[in-house]
Amino acid sequence: MGGCCFLFLFVVVLLFSSSSSSVDACDRCPHRSKAAFFSSASALSSGACSYGSMATGFFAGHIAAAVPSIYKDGAGCGACFQVRCNNLTLCSTKGTTVMVTDLNMSNQTDLVLSSRAFRAMAKPVVGADTDLLRQGIVDIEYHRVPCDYGNKKMLNVRVEESSKKPYYLAIKLLYQGGQTEVVAIDIAQVGSSNWSYMTRSHGAVWVTDKVPTGSLQFRFLVTAGYDGKTLWSHKVLPANWEAGKTYDAGVQITDIAQEGCDPCDDHIWN
Repeated sequence: MGGCCFLFLFVVVLLFSSSSSSVDACDRCPHRSKAAFFSSASALSSGACSYGSMATGFFAGHIAAAVPSIYKDGAGCGACFQVRCNNLTLCSTKGTTVMVTDLNMSNQTDLVLSSRAFRAMAKPVVGADTDLLRQGIVDIEYHRVPCDYGNKKMLNVRVEESSKKPYYLAIKLLYQGGQTEVVAIDIAQVGSSNWSYMTRSHGAVWVTDKVPTGSLQFRFLVTAGYDGKTLWSHKVLPANWEAGKTYDAGVQITDIAQEGCDPCDDHIWN
């Protein structure tokens, strides 16, 4: 219990101490860079976030690989960005919204989009999307926006196939709303106050080798306000949880992280 509280306190202090970041560090402010595209969205299915084949189903396949400053060692997995290209002849003012599913190590582009997302930046004019693809790499601007999964209203917890009851549990979060990042996860048996922490293994995957028995509850620490906010999901996994299955967390993250940066144009582009 003491170790768990220390972990949450440490993360909160860390978040608070980093709140005086510059405009360049603010996700919600427009950034200018370049974007390329993958010829097939399936190329992103093997992405660093470990969403696997599920990746192409997010946002109708409008997904992206992002540079380390956005990927954030996996904390940026699932983040949503509105991105638009700057070619006045070919590009719409609205652009499209993409979800981060992979890591992009290129120093030439901040984002590598699925071809479907790349084409969606074009004006709704016959042939504009094809002409845009011919450009290959384009100038863009992008900013972070809240994720909206339509009829997926609740946060989901997927138990990874690598999980081995009762010794090892690996999970990843799906359909996370709002505009925040999960920076810590605690786990305990339902009704118990004996919490232990999970560790981010890679990408969107969190693991623990100290799996409580019985039904399981979770606490998620998300970036919200200028520090952090704890979201308590009182009963997520049943006692007979199974690897490969997805469970409703019964809660949703709706917060918009408040970044300590100068004012900027952070409205949704239309």
